[in-house]
Formats: sequence, structure tokens, C-alpha cells
Amino acid sequence: MIKNPIHKTVKLALVFTFLFTFNLVQAQQIFSTNKYPITDFRQPLDITPPALAGSFGEIRGNHFHSGIDFRTNQREGYPVYAVADGYISRLRVQNSGFGQALYINHPNGYTTVYGHLQRFAPKIATVVKNLEYEKKSFEIDEFPDATLIPVRKGEVIAWSGNRGSSGGPHLHFEIRDTKTEETINPQFFGIIIPDNIPPVIHGLYVYRLNGKVFNENLPKQAIAIAGANGSYKTVAPVSLTGEVGFGIVTTDRHNGMSGINGVYSIQLEVDGKMVYTSALERFAFEDSKAINSHIDFPTYLNTKRSIQKSFVEPGNPLKIYSSLVNSGRINFNDGASHQLRYIVTDSKGNESVLPFTVNAGSASVVVPTVQAGIIFPYNKVNEFNADDIKVIFPQGTLYSDLNFTYKKLPKTIGNSWSAMHQIHNRYTPLHIGFDLWIKADNLPENLRSKALIVNSNGNSQGGSFDNGYVKATPKNFGSFYIAVDTIPPRIIPVNISAGKSMAGLSKMTFKISDNLSGIKSFNGYIDGKWVLMEFDTKSATLWHSFDERTASGKHMLELVVTDMKENTRNYKISFSK
Repeated sequence: MIKNPIHKTVKLALVFTFLFTFNLVQAQQIFSTNKYPITDFRQPLDITPPALAGSFGEIRGNHFHSGIDFRTNQREGYPVYAVADGYISRLRVQNSGFGQALYINHPNGYTTVYGHLQRFAPKIATVVKNLEYEKKSFEIDEFPDATLIPVRKGEVIAWSGNRGSSGGPHLHFEIRDTKTEETINPQFFGIIIPDNIPPVIHGLYVYRLNGKVFNENLPKQAIAIAGANGSYKTVAPVSLTGEVGFGIVTTDRHNGMSGINGVYSIQLEVDGKMVYTSALERFAFEDSKAINSHIDFPTYLNTKRSIQKSFVEPGNPLKIYSSLVNSGRINFNDGASHQLRYIVTDSKGNESVLPFTVNAGSASVVVPTVQAGIIFPYNKVNEFNADDIKVIFPQGTLYSDLNFTYKKLPKTIGNSWSAMHQIHNRYTPLHIGFDLWIKADNLPENLRSKALIVNSNGNSQGGSFDNGYVKATPKNFGSFYIAVDTIPPRIIPVNISAGKSMAGLSKMTFKISDNLSGIKSFNGYIDGKWVLMEFDTKSATLWHSFDERTASGKHMLELVVTDMKENTRNYKISFSK
């Protein structure tokens, strides 16, 4: 009798699923008591084997990656499937961010998110376009009623793309807790990524804490390591005296076409006792910027090297930590030898281990005196006032107590309307923005509505004039001054010109840009009627796709682009279709 090859494939798939589930539960039990459904969801793409360009929780600029990025063979246009029954709960179109995105609520209490889509399925696209015309806006963020767009598991809801802030074609996929909106590692839900490769440990660092807060001046040193394939060691024993913290550089790959991704968990043991665990199971979006406290932020700014600290600052709100002893700060002052061990794990449960010996000193450590300054406690509202400037730091801005510094610098920028004000330095990250007032220097009344605050790199921080000051809310420390923006945006036609026949062309295209404050709005009108203009921030491309609203014949186009300071550029042209 000939055996059914399909039956054999199904049996192998079941064995693989069981092994994956077993490994996942083994890894999950270490860190979590949550029980996630592992059979409810299918894969969102039919590309096999699945491969990731980005893993859950990996380190990105100013945030943890909130989902997983499925590779799409450097192409757009793969069908994207609803992973389970549910309904479209959110329709989002942005100039940047996810570009075009769908959110589906499922009966099991979870929401799935699909980002950077090329286009929506027809029934969804019709709803989106009608909303855009109704609101006369390309960008929308709508929450349809549960009965409007139901979907079934395996239904095509969109096609993969490269819209928004995407570095290349891929599908961004998330699973969120519908109630709390926390994002959760999708690999806990049976989203299988073949992986038997352990993480790679690239570097080990020690920080001489000795009671001090973490900042750019804290002494640190690299400890030489060697190894591969999950087994690592230090090149020589390590001698330390006093209070220290450790940091580690580690990445992960999976089988097949893998990018260099982030790891799931980092654990540190001292003499067999766990003193630090970080596990990227789930996190809240409002906490994501605390990645800058999780890593050695000054080193990242200078070298782009991501050292994950194994000690936690007191103002760090992330809930990814457990098993903390003294916030991960370790004292070596007993003159004994201690056995330490890092265990680094990926989402599949593959481990890499780095054991090392620390020979502790016994002499007391002399801590250098820090020059007295203005101390801002991390857990309070802090305010600073000086000539021509006022700064307020809301509670929750700082991760650690801050020895605050300020300098008033001479006016050096030709178009500035104030001195340059140096607010501390760029090496101290902030969790939320701070309120900054700068006094204007003889700013004429006709320019006050055009005033804004700019940093030393020439980047707008926004702002408005009020009672002699310009107020803004920068998100980072730096040097700031007042400028004005009186120049309207630029409009450059790409494939249209006066009197041109656009017959046979599917769309008209433009490039738009602004010199300082940024694009606020764009609106197109054909024969006086509003038409949908779509925009891609990364390429600065604006376009209108022709549809039944534009019949054959002669037409008049008007394009109006306005920046954040209400400077407006009008472009008018006739064309035929």
C-alpha cells in the first residue's frame, strides 16, 4: 500500500509543533505564569519557511521593537491573512509609522496588528477610502463598530508592503492584550519560527558603581571573552573591588534567512543565586522609551553598540525585570572568589552561557567626590530658572537623580532670536519631554506667530510665542535657541506639467518638503473638489491615484501644502485626462 505523503507531512508538522510547544513552555515557565493560547492563531503569511527581519523586543532607536517583522523576500504584494476569526477594530493610515495598518480584535481577548501594508483587501479599502473622503484627510485613525468588517481565519485582509517608516518590504506583526493594550511576544502564541541557533554573546562590561548613579562619566571596562555555539568564557579571571554592575552585548539569529535580532531573556547569577533577570515577554508602549535606561545610552550614542545593563535605575518603569537583588548592583569586598554566570535565551529556548570568576578585593574603595551642582531627584517635579529661561521637568522625566548643568552661550546662529541655551547634555536620556521657555530677543510682532524653538542641529522642537517667551516641549537634552519659519513648503512636480495629457497614467506625483517646522497638511483639488493625496514620508513623495471621480477631458488641479507655522504653498495647473 502506498503511504499518503500528505499524511506523512501532517505527522511531521504535528511532531514539530509539539517539540516547539514543549520548548516554548519550558522557556516560558522560567519567567511567566501567563498561559497563552498556542493553537488559536495561524501564520499571517504563507511564505515558508517563515523568517524574521526583526524580533520582539529587540533594541531600536528610542524603543523596543513591538512585534516581529516577517521577511517578504525583498518584495511587496504577498497576501496577508487574518490569523483568527474576529473583526477589524482599528483602521489606521499614517504618513510615517506603520503607514497602512489593520487591527483585528479576536474573541480570545487578544488583538493582532498588521503594519506597513501595500494595500487593503477590497472590502476594507472601500471603507478606508470613503472615510478619507468624508474627513478630507489622507491620515485616519478610526475604530469601526464590531459589526462593520468581520473577518474569518485565513481570509486575505491585505497585501504586504513598505509603507510608512519601513526600511524595506516586510510585514510588521503584533499580538496585543485587547484590554491592557500591552504588546506580547507572538512566539508565545504558536507563531513558529524555526530556530535551533543559540544567541551570540559579543561582549562583557563592568561598571564601577560604588554608590554613584549611572551617567556618562561612570568608569567602565571591557572584559575579554571567547567562545561560540552557546558556550562562552572570560579569557582570564576578573579582579574587582567595591560595588559594580555588569553589562552584556548579545544578539540572536534563527534558521534560514535571519536578520541579526534581539534576545528574549538575560539572567545573571552570583554563586548560584539569581541577582538579575530581564525577559521580553510583554511591555506597555508608554514604557518603551525606557530602553534608553535599559542600555548604556552614552555608549550607544557614541558607538551604536548596545550594551544591555544588568542593573536597573530607580526611575526605570519597565516591568521586564525580576529576581532583582539590590537592583543588580553587586558588592565585591570580602576577599573571596565568586562564580558568576550569564544565561542568555532566545524565544525558542536556545541558551548561551557565559560563566566567569570574580576575585573580590577587601580594601575599602575611595569614591571620588562629585563636584556639587544642582541635584534633581528622579522622583520629583524639578524646576530651573535663569536669565531668559525657565525649565520644568515633570515627575517621571528622569531615570536617576541628576547633577544638572546649564550654560548660556553666545548667539551664534544667524537667524536666531535668542542666545543659545545648553540644557544639561545629550548623554542623559529622558523618559518624557520637559517644558522649556526661552525669552525672545526683540522679536518683531509680525514674526511672533512664526517663532519656534530649534536645537543646535537645526531640528525644530515646535513651540509658540507667549508673553515674551517661546515655549516648547523637547524630548531630549541639548542646546536650544529661538528661530522663525517664514518660508512655505516646496512642491516639485514629478510627472505632470502645464497642459500635459495624463491619459494612460495611473497617478500624478510630486515631491514636497519644508525647510524647518515640517509639513502640517496637504490638500489636492481637481476642478474645485477635494481629492485624496497620499504621502510617503521617507521618500517625501505625494501622489493622487486617478479614479472614476476624474473623467476624460480638461481639468484644473490645485495643490495646497502648509507647514506647522501656517506658511502655505499653492500649485495650480491645468491638465487633461
